[in-house]
Amino acid sequence: MPQSSALDEETARAELYGLLAALFYAPPAPELLAQLRVAPTEAPSAGAYLEEPWRALVGAARAADDAAIQDEFDALFGGVGKPAVSVYGSEYLSGFLNEKPLAALREDLARLGLARDAAMPETEDHFACLCEVMRYLIAGDEVEVCNLTQQQAFFARHLQPWTERLCDALAAQALPFYAALAGFTRAFMAVEAQGFDLLD
Repeated sequence: MPQSSALDEETARAELYGLLAALFYAPPAPELLAQLRVAPTEAPSAGAYLEEPWRALVGAARAADDAAIQDEFDALFGGVGKPAVSVYGSEYLSGFLNEKPLAALREDLARLGLARDAAMPETEDHFACLCEVMRYLIAGDEVEVCNLTQQQAFFARHLQPWTERLCDALAAQALPFYAALAGFTRAFMAVEAQGFDLLD
């Protein structure tokens, strides 16, 4: 049934945003990596655009142990001082942290009825946080907020303008798992952008 297929696609989109949020926010938990390593790599339809980058990501997870992937995460995003790769939208959009793009994001989140958890150390423009917002806008129950119009507007304003540069920065570091993640993220965001373009 077409409706069931559409629901399956929306569920898959929400789950992929959730996966990206988890992989970018912290070193992946062993349980998450275990699931990723046994994930199917054949797309339901041959030649699907995401099939090859997904296969590369699963392959990179299978080729490395948990400690190696944690080391990659720490080398890219951790350490003292400026990390090798920034995951904050404001830095890509304005050159600085906590700038106007973050203020604009906070206004939009407030309009959507969303607010940062006080216990969370990261600002709202962290890539993982933005992916969580998209996941909510796809899978949430508040139909006046969780709909394609809101998804399209949020994506166009807060993710699309800088995600490509994040992926470029990650790929340039040439660490196997996160380079594969950059490739998958780039492909997924391209599919999302194309899908939203079809709405216009």
